Amino acid sequence: MAERSQTAPEAGNDMGNDEAIGGNVSKYIVLPTGYCGQPKKGHLIFDACFESGNLGRVDQVSEFEYDLFIRPDTCNPRFRVWFNFTVENVKESQRVIFNIVNFSKTKSLYRDGMAPMVKSTSRPKWQRLPPKNVYYYRCPDHRKNYVMSFAFCFDREEDIYQFAYCYPYTYTRFQHYLDSLQKRNMDYFFREQLGQSVQQRQLDLLTITSPDNLREGAEQKVVFITGRVHPGETPSSFVCQGIIDFLVSQHPVARVLREHLVFKIAPMLNPDGVYLGNYRCSLMGFDLNRHWLDPSPWAHPTLHGVKQLIVQMYNDPKTSLEFYIDIHAHSTMMNGFMYGNIFEDEERFQRQAIFPKLLCQNAEDFSYSSTSFNRDAVKAGTGRRFLGGLLDHTSYCYTLEVSFYSYIIGGTTAAVPYTEEAYMKLGRNVARTFLDYYRLNPMVEKVAIPMPRLRKEKPPPYKYPLLRGSASNYPNGKGDKKSSVNHRDPSNSF
Repeated sequence: MAERSQTAPEAGNDMGNDEAIGGNVSKYIVLPTGYCGQPKKGHLIFDACFESGNLGRVDQVSEFEYDLFIRPDTCNPRFRVWFNFTVENVKESQRVIFNIVNFSKTKSLYRDGMAPMVKSTSRPKWQRLPPKNVYYYRCPDHRKNYVMSFAFCFDREEDIYQFAYCYPYTYTRFQHYLDSLQKRNMDYFFREQLGQSVQQRQLDLLTITSPDNLREGAEQKVVFITGRVHPGETPSSFVCQGIIDFLVSQHPVARVLREHLVFKIAPMLNPDGVYLGNYRCSLMGFDLNRHWLDPSPWAHPTLHGVKQLIVQMYNDPKTSLEFYIDIHAHSTMMNGFMYGNIFEDEERFQRQAIFPKLLCQNAEDFSYSSTSFNRDAVKAGTGRRFLGGLLDHTSYCYTLEVSFYSYIIGGTTAAVPYTEEAYMKLGRNVARTFLDYYRLNPMVEKVAIPMPRLRKEKPPPYKYPLLRGSASNYPNGKGDKKSSVNHRDPSNSF
């Protein structure tokens, strides 16, 4: 039986209205007020009951206009940013205005030209809507809250249209990607299950390095990378995939990096939040990037598992944990940039600036001027801040941020919208920068490009098994260690 929409007398993004949003709309048919009978073409059907979907409520304002409400993160009404939904049963040349009315943030890249993403059944490649069709404003009809409105014209009756805040990157897509890498049977790529989420999804840990670096007793220089602790920050996954794709390639730089470094990558720290279509929180409503100080094995199991591993690696005298980089996306700033820590030791502080300076030289979309170093109390529970206080002077901890929208190339003022490929290119450039940091450039010339070796036997046993008990009980001290120092806008066919 068709559901009918009801226009709330005072819809908005106050808490009272959001309490009425208990889940995603499911094949929700919007019928005109007073209409009886079967739905006709043009009576829109909204749906968000799919992986990473988010749309909590639809109110029809007029024949052509609809107020759309983001479903808050599960168990946490504070966060309402990510949206991802489909519209079907459209009529050719049907023009509509959609108003996203309950954003939890006021500052937004929509003020700077950002536009929602759209694709359809016959045009499966995501495209940005034209910025001229998007408006971001303080709306008197919604208690002066900020609203993002966009105009759209449906052009193909049989198509299902999908709209999203940014390029989606689902847990299932991630699992298929890792499965495809495993099937290549590379002897320098290992995939392990470090743990499980509350809803029993996999916490994958990847190790990319030459097998010689994993032999018993070998000293290791480790670069540890994490992503998607905030599930709605989908660019994080594209950057992470760019890093992985480059490191497993036969590029001479990648081969040199594998010979000298051990890359440990946990690309999706919050698989439940990703699956559910949350913006910032886990299934239980926790912002995991505020719980590094004392993660719970039952409430924050993925974070707990990663922290245990890092602490044990830190306490292994054969292992030098040199870098920790946590990848995020930013909703109000352009470009890629980093956050680092502040140290009393001036020399350590200066050395920490080297990597982002080198990355700025390698990536046209990375901004060193936007990179900042802080000890903001609000960020005390983040991975960067916690590990920056735990690890010794040979380790560097960063948050890598990348804009949800665009980057500005030096010497110009024009914003270049990010594409999936541009995000992955930033990841490749992050990986390449380690070559410059470790001054391994001369080694590249000596590297031939042989065929990849196939793994003929099982990978070596996991060097760092999960510890029992809380990692926070481990002492911070340890024995001496050896120090070591052109993207076009997609064509708009809609």
